Amino acid sequence: MGDQLLKVENVDMCFSTRKGEITALRNISFDVKKGEFLAIVGPSGCGKSTLINILAGMLIPTGGQVLLNGEAVKKVSPKVGMVFQKYAAFPWMTVRENISYGPKIAKKTKEEINRITDHYCEMVGLEGYEHLYPKELSGGMSKRVDIARAYANQPEVLLMDEPFGALDDITKKQMQLELLNIWDQESKTVIFITHDLEEAIFLADRILVLRRPSDGQESLNFIQSVDFPRPRIPELRSEGKFVELKSYLSEVMMK
Repeated sequence: MGDQLLKVENVDMCFSTRKGEITALRNISFDVKKGEFLAIVGPSGCGKSTLINILAGMLIPTGGQVLLNGEAVKKVSPKVGMVFQKYAAFPWMTVRENISYGPKIAKKTKEEINRITDHYCEMVGLEGYEHLYPKELSGGMSKRVDIARAYANQPEVLLMDEPFGALDDITKKQMQLELLNIWDQESKTVIFITHDLEEAIFLADRILVLRRPSDGQESLNFIQSVDFPRPRIPELRSEGKFVELKSYLSEVMMK
């Protein structure tokens, strides 16, 4: 298997409705390497969220399979973490209690729980805020809690479904930089759903472009490597090659 971590093989997803069967995904296949940052983009209705729910084990595909380390994904597993667009922190728990929740459920020792919680509080910049409740935090700070909670569970793969979609532009770009910093330190495999091409290019090693599976077409439209050096810096967004790649992928998405 080498460094291949996740394998999606000929996945189909159909839903039965009163008006007949709807195909959300058709014959999609791709691999994800260990430590890779993969972004998935595509127009509304192309099945991005359906795909990430299949990868998380929350949906079972009607055809094909997903393999994690060679084992079929058939249910939700602690090996796969998720960060959603909506804030997921428990409102009745403090920042520290939220981050320590996963390690407690995993029956870690008190010393391990404190070490893990301290580590991720520091990593996402929540030191000094541990005693606050989610309602007392800004949108960006709340999203840091979500990311820290997901990492504290120590998954092999982190799935992120438009996690910064509700943030203002300045906060969103700041969170992108912070996410890349965390990803660089932790070397987790990240699969990131977004409708924002600029975000996908700035973050990812590769970009999967999906299309609506109409007229019998397969869901996977195109795979684009992103070869800009790391660490990524804000000035990259205005460079000619970045702008050209964004324009090119925009055209691909419209086909």
